[in-house]
Parts: sequence; structure tokens; C-alpha cells
Amino acid sequence: MTTKHELPFQLNKPEIFHTQSFIHGEWVNSNSGKSFEVVDPGTGNVWAECPTNDASDVNNAVKSCYECFQGYKKLSPRVRAQMLFKWDSLIREHREDLATLLVYETGKPRAEAYGELDYSTGFTWWFAGEAERIQGTVFTPAAPDRRVFTIKQPLGVAAALVPWNFPIAMVLRKAGAALAAGCTMVVKPSPETPITCLALAYLADKAGFPKGTLNVLTTDLDKTPELSEALCRHPLVKKVTFTGSTRVGKLVARLCSDGLKKVTLELGGNCPFLIFDDANIDQAMGQLFALKWRHAGQACVTANRVYVQASIFDKFVERWNVETKKLVVGHGAEKATTMGPVTTPRSVDKALSLVEDAKAKGANILMGGNKVSQSNGYFFEPTVITGITPEMQIAKEEIFAPICTFIKFETEDEAVKAANDTSMGLASYCFTKNVDRTWRLFENLEAGMVGLNTGNSSAAESPFGGIKESGYGKESGKDVAVAEYMITKTGTLSVEGLV
Repeated sequence: MTTKHELPFQLNKPEIFHTQSFIHGEWVNSNSGKSFEVVDPGTGNVWAECPTNDASDVNNAVKSCYECFQGYKKLSPRVRAQMLFKWDSLIREHREDLATLLVYETGKPRAEAYGELDYSTGFTWWFAGEAERIQGTVFTPAAPDRRVFTIKQPLGVAAALVPWNFPIAMVLRKAGAALAAGCTMVVKPSPETPITCLALAYLADKAGFPKGTLNVLTTDLDKTPELSEALCRHPLVKKVTFTGSTRVGKLVARLCSDGLKKVTLELGGNCPFLIFDDANIDQAMGQLFALKWRHAGQACVTANRVYVQASIFDKFVERWNVETKKLVVGHGAEKATTMGPVTTPRSVDKALSLVEDAKAKGANILMGGNKVSQSNGYFFEPTVITGITPEMQIAKEEIFAPICTFIKFETEDEAVKAANDTSMGLASYCFTKNVDRTWRLFENLEAGMVGLNTGNSSAAESPFGGIKESGYGKESGKDVAVAEYMITKTGTLSVEGLV
């Protein structure tokens, strides 16, 4: 462990802390020798530096993965499962330190950091089991003297482009599936959150994965496009998985199309949350509160537009405001904190812009709407807005900030039409105790995932992915996630003496 910055925390096991990129089992600097700063969003202070890798660093990382793949793909599924289980065990063993790193990278409160880790290890555990469940088929075709069979084989080297809002979960959801399938992977973490990714690479190495199975290239915001493009274009990279904005996802798809690479895209969400007058209001309130304010609203599946039926609208919003005022905004490391900062200063600027646009177009700001000025961190007040109309930017865009918008509706058809009036289709949520309506909403809401009387529908065993401009492909879930990293090969055998 080396750093020229004084860490604002202590780790129980300091050996988990690394700041260099990880290539073929070695901690390395960038070819340019340049580095970038990692900032605590709760204070605005720098606490680490990592290498600024660029396109010139990509070939060594990918070649390392490719060389490793030649042996790794031949390991039995049980051996891969055992390594995944060991990795899972080490992550759980280092839970406290990983939570600390998460707090200082993302800004989220420590309780939420624990929550992310519990969610994340669901993936390592699940995919360890999936490794031994990969199966082909055999059947008799129309021609009676033939037999057709299929086998599944790993694609090769995969590249993962990972966001900053759930940096541990996103690495493990992608790498867990890839390593279970028999692929190797290069991870490019977000510039805001490289340290947790490097810690995971360290633990993967300790778990016994061969050198080159999981490489990590860090870089800053300016070099992210160059580094990402080089990974997408490298001829030895056969699969790219990206989580982020729809705008960037389209660029990734375009780059990968030249090489006909397999791509999984988990993109933006403008997720509606529908509450009907026959809902269990306590249930809806609790689920929405956890979903909306988690990580200061910075989740792709968070409730972006909350539709409440007219007969309960005023009472629901009034109660919501009472509960929201109980939030304690502060540094994630402080015990009393229940909502931390946003992770980047860009998020503060966007939140201010969305609020000002809504206000100028007639929205009612019931609470908040301002940057928290008495701090050097990136804090924004919990904000509640009504009077939302379709032409407001806040109704069209993914907010990614602690801003909750409420929209009144009268009928089910009206609510569904409004909910679907977006180019996105990641997740939708609905609360009603009418079973017929529940089924109608499940079929009629245009989203890859629908929460039915729940605001928490993401788990390792549940397929995760959107439709429309929220992307394509699935992460997590039985069979489907591992299949994203595999090819199906068909064999046809003519057998003499059967006819």
C-alpha cells in the first residue's frame, strides 16, 4: 500500500488498499506515467491517486486476458465455482474495509454501503452455483439417422465498462457471470470509484484465479472515451458489457458493431412508480422512500416519476413530506447520516438546472431545490416537486439526484399511457391490491422489469435488463446472464445402422 495522500480513514486490513492498475497479477502504472485524483464527495478532498491509462495501455491488458483464457476456459466448471466461492468468502471477510472504501468513493452512508455489499455478494454466490449448471442439449431431428447436439463454450475476453453509483455490485454482477462462463475480463471502473474495483481484483487474485483472469485499467474522465473505445475495438475482445447512460451506450454499440462483438447494455431509466387508491399506503410509502432516497437518488432503477391517484394524492404527498424532513443529510461516515452527497459535482449542477427549468415552467417546489452551501462536499437538499408537466426536463430526463416528483392521475389507462410516454424502459413499479389490475399493469407497462407492490426487484437470481432505449441483454438471473458470455455450437452426427 502506497499513497502520497493521507487517508481519512483506517482499514482493518490495509493490504486491501491499492491505487495502481492490475494487469496479469501485477500492480502497474500507466505508460504515460500520468495519474488522476480520487475525491471524497462528502468533503471535496483528494485521498488517493490512480494511473491515467489511455489507448496505449489496452493491448497489454487484453493480451494478458487472452493468454490466460487459453488455459482458463479448459478448467472444469467445478474449479471455476470453487474460485468464485473463495472470492465470495474473501469479499465477505473484508466487508468492513470495503464498506469504508465505498463510503469515501461514492458518498453513500455506511448502512447503504453494507447494503450494496450484501447485494453484491449475492452475485458471487449465485454465479458460483451457475458455473456447474451450464449444459448443452441432444435430440433426434427429422432425419432418423442423425443426432443433433449442442455445447456451450465461453466467448473469450470480455470488457466491462462500470459506473460509479454501485461500483462493487456492477463489477461482481458482470465479472461473476463472465468468470463462471469461462471468460476472462478487463474492467474499466469509473474515474470516481477505482479503489473498490482494485480491491476486488486483489481479492480475486487471493482467491486463486489465474493471472490475467481479471485485469483492471483505471483512468480519468478525459481519457475514459479513448480507453473505452480502444477496448471496444480491440480484436481480441469478444464481448463488451456497459452500464451507464443511453447516450454513451449508443456509442458503445456503434463501436462494437464494426467487430460484430456481443454487447450487453444496461442504460438509463426514467422509471415510473404508480400508486393506486387501493394500495397498501404504508407499503407503498416505505418502498418508495427506500427506493427514491437510496444513494441520494442515484440509481438507474430509482423512481423518477411518481404517479399517485387523485383521491389519495394530497394526503400521500403531505405524509411524504413529513417523512422526508426526517432525513439527515451528511457525510456517509457519520453515524447519524441517512442520506449522503451526490457523487459528482456534475450531479449538483444538473439537479439545479432541472429544478430551475421546472420552476420556470410552473412546477411547485414543496421542499428543497438547492445545493447545501455550508459544505465543500457535493450535497443537494432532498427536494419534492408537484405540478409536473410533460414539457419539463425533469419529466423527460433521468434525474439521478435527490429530487422526487409527484404527478396526479385519475384512471389506470391514463397512468399507463403517461408511464410509457418515455424512450426508456428499464423498470416500472406499481402498487395496487387489485389482482386483475396487477396483471394488466405487468403486461402493459413498457419496462424490462416491473415491481409489483415492491420497490426492490433486483437480485442475483432475477434477470436484470431493460427494453427500448434502456438497452438490451440480461445481467443476473438463471441461465440468461451466463449465456451472454457464451456461444452455442451445434454438432450434427450421422449414425449408421439406426434405420
